[in-house]
Amino acid sequence: MNFQQLRSVREAQRRGFNLTEVAQALHTSQPGVSRQIRELEEELGIELFVRVGKRLTGLTEPGEQVLPIVERLLQEAENLKRAADDFASAGSGRLRIAATHSQARYALPPAVRDFRAHHPDVSLHLQQGSPQQIARLLLDGEADVGIATEALAQYCYRWTHAVVVPPDHPLLVSGEPLTLARLAQFPIITYEPGYTGRSHIDEAFAAAQLTPHIVLSAMDADVIKTYVELGLGVGIVASIAFDEERDRHLRALDARHLFEDNMTRLAVRRSAFLRDYIYEFIQTFASPLRREVVDAARHELPIVSTEPVLAWSRAA
Repeated sequence: MNFQQLRSVREAQRRGFNLTEVAQALHTSQPGVSRQIRELEEELGIELFVRVGKRLTGLTEPGEQVLPIVERLLQEAENLKRAADDFASAGSGRLRIAATHSQARYALPPAVRDFRAHHPDVSLHLQQGSPQQIARLLLDGEADVGIATEALAQYCYRWTHAVVVPPDHPLLVSGEPLTLARLAQFPIITYEPGYTGRSHIDEAFAAAQLTPHIVLSAMDADVIKTYVELGLGVGIVASIAFDEERDRHLRALDARHLFEDNMTRLAVRRSAFLRDYIYEFIQTFASPLRREVVDAARHELPIVSTEPVLAWSRAA
Protein backbone atom coordinates (compact mmCIF):
# COMPACT_ATOMS: atom_id res chain seq x y z
CA MET A 1 0.00 0.00 0.00
CA ASN A 2 1.34 3.47 -0.87
CA PHE A 3 0.15 7.05 -0.98
CA GLN A 4 -0.10 7.13 -4.77
CA GLN A 5 -2.64 4.30 -4.60
CA LEU A 6 -4.61 6.14 -1.93
CA ARG A 7 -4.55 9.39 -3.92
CA SER A 8 -5.76 7.58 -7.03
CA VAL A 9 -8.71 6.14 -5.13
CA ARG A 10 -9.59 9.47 -3.52
CA GLU A 11 -9.37 11.45 -6.74
CA ALA A 12 -11.46 8.88 -8.60
CA GLN A 13 -14.30 9.49 -6.17
CA ARG A 14 -13.81 13.27 -6.13
CA ARG A 15 -13.79 13.58 -9.91
CA GLY A 16 -16.89 11.57 -10.62
CA PHE A 17 -14.97 8.38 -11.51
CA ASN A 18 -13.49 10.04 -14.61
CA LEU A 19 -10.02 8.51 -14.82
CA THR A 20 -8.88 10.99 -17.46
CA GLU A 21 -9.46 13.85 -15.01
CA VAL A 22 -7.84 11.82 -12.21
CA ALA A 23 -4.73 11.30 -14.32
CA GLN A 24 -4.54 15.02 -15.10
CA ALA A 25 -4.92 15.93 -11.43
CA LEU A 26 -2.20 13.51 -10.37
CA HIS A 27 0.10 14.29 -13.34
CA THR A 28 0.21 10.71 -14.49
CA SER A 29 -1.39 8.48 -17.13
CA GLN A 30 -4.85 6.93 -17.14
CA PRO A 31 -3.43 3.37 -17.32
CA GLY A 32 -1.22 4.28 -14.36
CA VAL A 33 -4.24 5.38 -12.33
CA SER A 34 -6.12 2.19 -13.19
CA ARG A 35 -3.11 0.11 -12.17
CA GLN A 36 -2.76 1.91 -8.83
CA ILE A 37 -6.44 1.34 -8.02
CA ARG A 38 -6.31 -2.32 -9.03
CA GLU A 39 -3.17 -2.97 -6.99
CA LEU A 40 -4.78 -1.48 -3.88
CA GLU A 41 -7.96 -3.50 -4.41
CA GLU A 42 -5.90 -6.68 -4.78
CA GLU A 43 -3.95 -5.93 -1.63
CA LEU A 44 -7.13 -5.25 0.36
CA GLY A 45 -8.96 -8.18 -1.18
CA ILE A 46 -12.07 -6.13 -2.06
CA GLU A 47 -13.36 -4.12 -5.00
CA LEU A 48 -13.76 -0.44 -4.17
CA PHE A 49 -15.48 0.63 -7.39
CA VAL A 50 -18.42 -0.53 -9.46
CA ARG A 51 -17.30 -1.11 -13.06
CA VAL A 52 -19.02 -1.28 -16.40
CA GLY A 53 -16.39 -2.72 -18.67
CA LYS A 54 -13.25 -0.70 -17.92
CA ARG A 55 -15.21 2.33 -16.77
CA LEU A 56 -15.75 3.21 -13.09
CA THR A 57 -19.34 4.15 -12.34
CA GLY A 58 -19.56 4.33 -8.55
CA LEU A 59 -18.42 3.01 -5.19
CA THR A 60 -19.14 -0.51 -4.00
CA GLU A 61 -20.45 -0.99 -0.45
CA PRO A 62 -16.91 -1.78 0.80
CA GLY A 63 -15.71 1.28 -1.12
CA GLU A 64 -18.20 3.49 0.75
CA GLN A 65 -16.71 2.26 4.03
CA VAL A 66 -13.07 2.51 2.95
CA LEU A 67 -13.09 5.99 1.36
CA PRO A 68 -13.40 7.92 4.68
CA ILE A 69 -10.38 5.96 5.98
CA VAL A 70 -8.42 6.84 2.84
CA GLU A 71 -9.32 10.51 3.37
CA ARG A 72 -8.10 10.39 6.97
CA LEU A 73 -4.83 8.70 6.04
CA LEU A 74 -4.05 11.31 3.40
CA GLN A 75 -5.10 14.15 5.70
CA GLU A 76 -2.80 12.88 8.45
CA ALA A 77 0.06 12.56 5.95
CA GLU A 78 -0.47 16.21 5.02
CA ASN A 79 -0.67 17.13 8.71
CA LEU A 80 2.66 15.37 9.31
CA LYS A 81 4.31 17.38 6.56
CA ARG A 82 2.84 20.64 7.87
CA ALA A 83 3.98 19.89 11.42
CA ALA A 84 7.52 19.26 10.16
CA ASP A 85 7.43 22.44 8.07
CA ASP A 86 6.34 24.42 11.12
CA PHE A 87 9.62 23.53 12.82
CA ALA A 88 11.91 23.37 9.79
CA SER A 89 10.74 26.60 8.13
CA ALA A 90 9.04 28.64 10.82
CA GLY A 91 7.60 31.88 9.50
CA SER A 92 7.57 30.87 5.86
CA GLY A 93 5.17 28.84 3.77
CA ARG A 94 1.86 29.16 1.96
CA LEU A 95 -1.56 30.27 3.18
CA ARG A 96 -4.56 29.39 1.00
CA ILE A 97 -7.67 31.49 1.63
CA ALA A 98 -10.96 30.75 -0.09
CA ALA A 99 -13.50 33.58 0.01
CA THR A 100 -16.51 34.94 -1.79
CA HIS A 101 -15.97 37.99 -3.97
CA SER A 102 -17.54 40.36 -1.44
CA GLN A 103 -15.33 39.09 1.37
CA ALA A 104 -12.21 39.17 -0.81
CA ARG A 105 -13.01 42.67 -2.07
CA TYR A 106 -14.23 44.39 1.08
CA ALA A 107 -13.55 42.44 4.30
CA LEU A 108 -10.17 40.80 3.67
CA PRO A 109 -7.86 43.61 2.47
CA PRO A 110 -7.10 45.13 5.92
CA ALA A 111 -6.38 41.69 7.39
CA VAL A 112 -4.20 40.69 4.43
CA ARG A 113 -2.27 43.99 4.62
CA ASP A 114 -1.60 43.61 8.36
CA PHE A 115 -0.72 39.93 8.06
CA ARG A 116 1.73 40.56 5.20
CA ALA A 117 3.47 43.24 7.25
CA HIS A 118 4.30 40.68 9.93
CA HIS A 119 4.76 37.62 7.71
CA PRO A 120 6.58 38.70 4.54
CA ASP A 121 7.81 35.15 3.87
CA VAL A 122 4.34 33.61 3.75
CA SER A 123 2.86 33.55 0.24
CA LEU A 124 -0.87 34.15 0.13
CA HIS A 125 -3.10 32.38 -2.38
CA LEU A 126 -6.61 33.83 -2.59
CA GLN A 127 -9.27 31.72 -4.28
CA GLN A 128 -12.71 33.15 -4.99
CA GLY A 129 -15.85 31.14 -5.39
CA SER A 130 -19.40 30.55 -4.28
CA PRO A 131 -20.05 29.56 -0.65
CA GLN A 132 -20.60 25.97 -1.76
CA GLN A 133 -17.31 25.96 -3.68
CA ILE A 134 -15.50 27.34 -0.63
CA ALA A 135 -16.89 24.57 1.57
CA ARG A 136 -15.76 22.02 -1.01
CA LEU A 137 -12.25 23.49 -1.16
CA LEU A 138 -11.97 23.16 2.62
CA LEU A 139 -13.26 19.60 2.62
CA ASP A 140 -10.90 18.62 -0.18
CA GLY A 141 -7.92 20.13 1.64
CA GLU A 142 -7.35 22.70 -1.09
CA ALA A 143 -7.86 25.72 1.21
CA ASP A 144 -6.64 26.43 4.73
CA VAL A 145 -9.24 29.05 5.67
CA GLY A 146 -12.68 29.66 4.17
CA ILE A 147 -14.66 32.90 4.48
CA ALA A 148 -18.24 33.16 3.24
CA THR A 149 -21.71 34.38 4.14
CA GLU A 150 -23.60 31.22 3.19
CA ALA A 151 -22.89 27.45 3.38
CA LEU A 152 -20.41 27.56 6.28
CA ALA A 153 -22.19 27.19 9.59
CA GLN A 154 -22.29 27.78 13.36
CA TYR A 155 -20.21 30.87 14.29
CA CYS A 156 -20.01 34.23 12.59
CA TYR A 157 -19.87 38.00 12.73
CA ARG A 158 -22.81 40.19 11.74
CA TRP A 159 -23.25 42.73 8.97
CA THR A 160 -26.18 44.49 7.35
CA HIS A 161 -27.46 45.53 3.94
CA ALA A 162 -27.72 49.02 2.50
CA VAL A 163 -29.87 50.41 -0.30
CA VAL A 164 -27.90 52.40 -2.87
CA VAL A 165 -29.50 54.97 -5.19
CA PRO A 166 -28.50 57.93 -7.37
CA PRO A 167 -28.44 61.30 -5.54
CA ASP A 168 -31.77 62.45 -7.02
CA HIS A 169 -33.72 59.23 -6.42
CA PRO A 170 -37.24 59.54 -4.93
CA LEU A 171 -36.32 57.24 -2.03
CA LEU A 172 -33.71 59.77 -1.00
CA VAL A 173 -35.30 63.14 -1.73
CA SER A 174 -38.79 62.50 -0.36
CA GLY A 175 -37.59 62.37 3.23
CA GLU A 176 -39.99 59.54 4.03
CA PRO A 177 -38.77 56.52 6.04
CA LEU A 178 -37.41 53.61 4.01
CA THR A 179 -39.86 50.70 4.06
CA LEU A 180 -40.16 47.44 2.16
CA ALA A 181 -43.39 48.67 0.60
CA ARG A 182 -41.68 51.78 -0.79
CA LEU A 183 -38.69 49.75 -1.92
CA ALA A 184 -40.92 47.29 -3.76
CA GLN A 185 -42.24 50.14 -5.94
CA PHE A 186 -38.90 50.33 -7.79
CA PRO A 187 -36.89 47.89 -9.93
CA ILE A 188 -34.27 46.21 -7.75
CA ILE A 189 -30.71 45.14 -8.49
CA THR A 190 -29.11 42.81 -5.95
CA TYR A 191 -27.13 39.64 -5.40
CA GLU A 192 -27.63 36.26 -7.03
CA PRO A 193 -29.48 33.71 -4.88
CA GLY A 194 -27.01 32.03 -2.51
CA TYR A 195 -24.70 35.06 -2.32
CA THR A 196 -24.11 37.77 0.26
CA GLY A 197 -27.32 37.49 2.28
CA ARG A 198 -29.72 37.29 -0.67
CA SER A 199 -31.85 34.79 1.28
CA HIS A 200 -32.58 37.41 3.95
CA ILE A 201 -33.68 39.89 1.28
CA ASP A 202 -36.09 37.37 -0.21
CA GLU A 203 -37.40 36.33 3.20
CA ALA A 204 -38.10 39.93 4.25
CA PHE A 205 -40.21 40.65 1.17
CA ALA A 206 -42.02 37.31 1.47
CA ALA A 207 -42.85 37.95 5.13
CA ALA A 208 -44.31 41.35 4.14
CA GLN A 209 -46.29 39.62 1.35
CA LEU A 210 -44.51 41.73 -1.25
CA THR A 211 -43.01 40.63 -4.55
CA PRO A 212 -39.91 42.67 -5.43
CA HIS A 213 -39.26 43.41 -9.10
CA ILE A 214 -35.66 42.18 -9.37
CA VAL A 215 -34.47 43.26 -12.80
CA LEU A 216 -30.84 42.21 -12.47
CA SER A 217 -28.82 40.03 -10.10
CA ALA A 218 -25.05 39.65 -9.81
CA MET A 219 -22.40 38.15 -7.56
CA ASP A 220 -20.41 41.38 -7.30
CA ALA A 221 -21.45 44.54 -5.45
CA ASP A 222 -19.39 46.68 -7.85
CA VAL A 223 -21.44 45.32 -10.75
CA ILE A 224 -24.66 46.08 -8.87
CA LYS A 225 -23.56 49.65 -8.18
CA THR A 226 -22.55 50.15 -11.81
CA TYR A 227 -26.07 49.36 -13.01
CA VAL A 228 -27.60 51.51 -10.29
CA GLU A 229 -25.52 54.41 -11.63
CA LEU A 230 -26.93 53.68 -15.09
CA GLY A 231 -30.44 54.14 -13.72
CA LEU A 232 -31.59 50.53 -14.10
CA GLY A 233 -32.87 50.24 -10.55
CA VAL A 234 -32.31 50.49 -6.81
CA GLY A 235 -29.38 48.47 -5.44
CA ILE A 236 -29.34 46.33 -2.32
CA VAL A 237 -25.75 45.54 -1.32
CA ALA A 238 -23.72 44.64 1.75
CA SER A 239 -23.16 47.80 3.76
CA ILE A 240 -19.38 47.18 3.75
CA ALA A 241 -19.47 47.36 -0.06
CA PHE A 242 -20.38 51.07 -0.05
CA ASP A 243 -17.60 53.62 0.26
CA GLU A 244 -18.55 57.32 0.20
CA GLU A 245 -15.34 58.39 -1.52
CA ARG A 246 -15.25 55.65 -4.13
CA ASP A 247 -19.02 55.66 -4.71
CA ARG A 248 -19.47 59.43 -4.73
CA HIS A 249 -22.04 59.23 -7.55
CA LEU A 250 -24.35 57.17 -5.33
CA ARG A 251 -25.97 57.51 -1.92
CA ALA A 252 -26.58 54.79 0.66
CA LEU A 253 -29.65 54.30 2.82
CA ASP A 254 -29.35 52.21 5.97
CA ALA A 255 -31.51 49.10 5.53
CA ARG A 256 -30.67 47.22 8.71
CA HIS A 257 -34.25 47.64 9.93
CA LEU A 258 -35.63 45.97 6.79
CA PHE A 259 -33.51 42.84 6.51
CA GLU A 260 -32.23 40.37 9.07
CA ASP A 261 -28.56 40.72 9.99
CA ASN A 262 -26.23 38.56 7.93
CA MET A 263 -23.44 36.32 9.10
CA THR A 264 -19.93 35.99 7.74
CA ARG A 265 -18.37 32.65 8.59
CA LEU A 266 -14.69 31.85 8.94
CA ALA A 267 -13.97 28.14 8.75
CA VAL A 268 -11.20 25.57 8.73
CA ARG A 269 -11.22 21.83 8.30
CA ARG A 270 -11.43 20.36 11.78
CA SER A 271 -8.87 17.62 11.22
CA ALA A 272 -6.26 19.85 9.53
CA PHE A 273 -2.99 20.76 11.20
CA LEU A 274 -2.86 24.55 11.40
CA ARG A 275 0.57 26.10 11.12
CA ASP A 276 1.39 28.95 13.49
CA TYR A 277 0.90 31.63 10.86
CA ILE A 278 -2.61 30.31 10.07
CA TYR A 279 -3.63 30.92 13.67
CA GLU A 280 -2.09 34.39 13.41
CA PHE A 281 -4.00 35.20 10.22
CA ILE A 282 -7.26 34.09 11.85
CA GLN A 283 -6.63 36.40 14.79
CA THR A 284 -5.67 39.23 12.43
CA PHE A 285 -8.99 38.83 10.63
CA ALA A 286 -11.01 38.27 13.83
CA SER A 287 -9.11 39.54 16.87
CA PRO A 288 -11.05 37.60 19.57
CA LEU A 289 -10.07 34.31 17.94
CA ARG A 290 -6.86 33.62 19.78
CA ARG A 291 -5.16 30.28 19.31
CA GLU A 292 -6.60 28.81 22.51
CA VAL A 293 -10.12 29.86 21.48
CA VAL A 294 -9.71 28.25 18.07
CA ASP A 295 -8.33 25.02 19.51
CA ALA A 296 -11.05 24.83 22.14
CA ALA A 297 -13.72 25.24 19.49
CA ARG A 298 -12.12 22.66 17.19
CA HIS A 299 -11.81 20.01 19.87
CA GLU A 300 -14.95 20.57 21.92
CA LEU A 301 -17.63 20.84 19.24
CA PRO A 302 -19.25 17.49 18.48
CA ILE A 303 -19.05 16.20 14.93
CA VAL A 304 -22.67 16.27 13.78
CA SER A 305 -22.21 15.73 10.04
CA THR A 306 -19.95 14.02 7.55
CA GLU A 307 -18.52 17.40 6.52
CA PRO A 308 -15.65 18.08 8.97
CA VAL A 309 -15.68 21.85 8.65
CA LEU A 310 -15.53 23.99 11.77
CA ALA A 311 -16.57 27.63 11.64
CA TRP A 312 -16.55 30.36 14.26
CA SER A 313 -17.13 34.07 14.72
CA ARG A 314 -15.58 37.43 15.21
CA ALA A 315 -17.26 40.47 16.73
CA ALA A 316 -18.98 42.90 14.39
